[in-house]
Amino acid sequence: MTASNSPIRCLLYPSLGEIREHVRVELFARALSERMGRPVVMSMAPTYEFLEAELASGRVEMAWGTAEQCNAFEPQARAVLRAVRSGSWHYHSAFICRADEPLTLETLAGKRVAWVAPRSTGGHLLPVRHLESLGLRPDTLFSEQRFLGTYRKALEAVLRGESDVCALFSNHSDAHAMRATLTSYLGAEAPRLMPFLFTISTLADGLILTKRLPEADAQALISVLTRMNTDGAGLEMLMGPFRVEGFVRSPGLGAPVSSPRPSSGAEYLAGELDAEGRCLRLWSPSGRAFGLDVRGAEGRKLEETLGTAASKPLMSLLQAVLRGGSDGRLEYRLNVNGDERVYAAEITPCEPSPEDTGVRLGLLVRDVSGLRALEDPLYRLASFPLLHPEPLLELGMDGELRYANPATHAAFQDLVEKGAEHPLVHAALTWAWRGSPPGEPAPTVHLDGRYWELTVAQLWDPPGLRVFARDVTLRKQMEARLFQADRLSALGSLAAAVGHEMNNPLAFVLANLSYIREEMDRLKQPLLEGEPVPRGDLDGILEALGETVEGATRLKHIVQDLRTLSRKPPEHRARVAVQPVLENALKLLRGELQHRARLERDFHDMPTVDADEARLTQLFLNLLLNALQQMDTQDAAHNVLRVAAYTSEDGEVVVEVQDSGKGLSQDALAHIFEPFATARSNSTGLGLSVSHTIVTGLGGTLRAESREGRGTLLTVTLPAAVPVAESLRAC
Repeated sequence: MTASNSPIRCLLYPSLGEIREHVRVELFARALSERMGRPVVMSMAPTYEFLEAELASGRVEMAWGTAEQCNAFEPQARAVLRAVRSGSWHYHSAFICRADEPLTLETLAGKRVAWVAPRSTGGHLLPVRHLESLGLRPDTLFSEQRFLGTYRKALEAVLRGESDVCALFSNHSDAHAMRATLTSYLGAEAPRLMPFLFTISTLADGLILTKRLPEADAQALISVLTRMNTDGAGLEMLMGPFRVEGFVRSPGLGAPVSSPRPSSGAEYLAGELDAEGRCLRLWSPSGRAFGLDVRGAEGRKLEETLGTAASKPLMSLLQAVLRGGSDGRLEYRLNVNGDERVYAAEITPCEPSPEDTGVRLGLLVRDVSGLRALEDPLYRLASFPLLHPEPLLELGMDGELRYANPATHAAFQDLVEKGAEHPLVHAALTWAWRGSPPGEPAPTVHLDGRYWELTVAQLWDPPGLRVFARDVTLRKQMEARLFQADRLSALGSLAAAVGHEMNNPLAFVLANLSYIREEMDRLKQPLLEGEPVPRGDLDGILEALGETVEGATRLKHIVQDLRTLSRKPPEHRARVAVQPVLENALKLLRGELQHRARLERDFHDMPTVDADEARLTQLFLNLLLNALQQMDTQDAAHNVLRVAAYTSEDGEVVVEVQDSGKGLSQDALAHIFEPFATARSNSTGLGLSVSHTIVTGLGGTLRAESREGRGTLLTVTLPAAVPVAESLRAC
């Protein structure tokens, strides 16, 4: 296995708890895969300790680590890429409390705190270090400490009053910027919480590229990741799981904040500002923003143009950008004409020009209310492939693997290496090439002792296949047991019917052999002494021998017919002519028919079907025996068993088995195909259930019609085999 075709495995720390974050992680992995030209597989570590153990043992190529983990593993890593947020690769931690119960450092004693996780930097380690630097010990300061796993859970615990304080990472020690972060977690509930204390900064969390990753691949990843949001791709949604706007290669623990970085975004309100928030230029497609006319705003401050409510968060962001020296982003809510809207703002330092006399900042403000309204249902839908517990993959029509969810990689670890040669991919492509009609049973793949049933859907733009793989091993084992039980039951039911059929030839075989022996004993002495033997005696012996051979041949044919039923079905289907199988089933039941009913046959030309002959024999025997057993032997003179076989208008094979028995009630008819549903004490109740399974497994249908006192009609419909020429054309 070479480095160029094996997947790059990335392990993420376990604090990503939302469905949308899981989806964004998967989107991020897919974007990386496209840019790297090889699969990038991301999975969540169950614990922070597990992630550290995987890093220490060198079993992972890449990992998203906390700030502490990045610091610890940076010396032995190929590289560490720090996350950039609001233009900085440093961040703070903010202590959060309820707005109606404000706290200060002096009033923390005896309060309850909700931490994120023991290894979470912003949610535990950084605030603890800050308190300890002030001479406060958390274990004595707080009356209760709890770890809830995610920032959202910690914030919600404070909202519900279950805790008094929690800690949240903060890109800047600014209350307005912190409110934007709170809004991204809590939406309209954000104003109920407030920050009251900020810690010192620390280097940000980020991606650790380990030495398991070849140097060339590491350099390619560094190039891709550091340019992802500055090359015009606009991958803000892909950065969503980490709440970052880009990456920068870590320059070391003592590095200053980042240098200016350009940004891309969609326009709603665009302009340029000076360091005081004065409008150098301001433009909107409609000439209006936030419900106000913004034309002629040049020379005026933002507050004069947009009003206090709209300009206050923008001025807060402007100050943060000036302090950080790089671009910044902010999302906030605003009531415009009685309607609450959501805005995303970006402020970016502009490249200086010779005529500039001061700082010049670019401004972009977008109304993202519609996007936010659609996000939750969008992520619920988009999360299905990622969180689906069973394998799901997408293929090109040439077998190229476009996407595989984590369950696929776990179940088929050699999928990437084998590509189109993998049995699962081959089965899906074969199904598609055959042009299988709707309703045809899904292909099943047997791998490493397990059975995988595939559901294959055609994709059209671009052309491809979506494949679901379901582990049906237990079902297959149960079906095998049911088939075996039914086969034994059918053989038992046949014993009486076939017994009579075998007794007749066996009786005259034995009688003839006895006659021949007696005749030979009588003629032995004359023959030995060379005396003439009457010709009539020899003719009688020869006639008896001929009848004996005929009887033995009949016995042989009966045994062969029984072997068709009892043998193990092959792994693959073949083209089977239906009429000979139906004739064999009727031959096996000749003895039973003679005592039960008169047979009426109506057979016509039919196409072949793709099936297993043993299963098909079992199917017809079950249906015929069921029909015969519905009719009493006392009415044998009047009973009729009608068997018809023909081709339907749709080109399908139809077989009808109709009896003139007592029929079924509507309640019994409703349960006729359920296992163990039977009205006869000497029946297992498996025959029709197994028959239904056989028919549906062949892509057909089995229907039952019955009226009490009128008999029962069972109708089998089977799809015709695909013509060879058509199959070749599809390939």
